[in-house]
Amino acid sequence: MNDETPICSAKGCRTTAAWVLAWNNPKIHTPDRRKTWLACAEHREHLSQFLGMRGFLKDVVPFEDWQDPENPGTPENPEAPAAS
Repeated sequence: MNDETPICSAKGCRTTAAWVLAWNNPKIHTPDRRKTWLACAEHREHLSQFLGMRGFLKDVVPFEDWQDPENPGTPENPEAPAAS
């Protein structure tokens, strides 16, 4: 792993991310805004459910296919909630 390696957003996970979870909070973001969390195979479902239960999840895309028109670089990697 190096500084360019995408890391899963699940709290405490250091696994290479394979998925991008695009989301937005309609109470604070414009409809076209997309925030991103990264997920490894193990945490993809948990993080998707976390966002989906709140009505935030917009899309789940393989990392290598992700294209963000607003930010063409690497997706954000904020620390997501702990996976159970």
